[in-house]
Amino acid sequence: MEIAQALFEAPFAVLSHNTESDPIYNYGNRKALELWEMDWNQFTRMPSKYSAEPMEREERLRLLNQVTTQGYISNYQGVRISSTGKRFQISDVIVWNLIDEENKYCGQGATFSQWIRIN
Repeated sequence: MEIAQALFEAPFAVLSHNTESDPIYNYGNRKALELWEMDWNQFTRMPSKYSAEPMEREERLRLLNQVTTQGYISNYQGVRISSTGKRFQISDVIVWNLIDEENKYCGQGATFSQWIRIN
């Protein structure tokens, strides 16, 4: 199986956002799309801050700033919200800086395989 197809079909979530001042998702595999209840076009137009409820966004921003300075973090957990308002807690999340072949920063990626629906 092609690597890109295997990543898209993986049983865990993989997502990334770009380097805009208000980053927009530029990738979400099938599991991420299912959790956020969006199709590819919706997901890749959404500023990533909207993946969290307003009261969770400050903590999310703190986390992303920590990743920017450290290069990655692991064992993050937080509550996220789908496009239809369903809340779910993600845990054991790994977030890392994305670097291209010229060692240029090009966004951040995240993956997790543990989540529970809250409502």
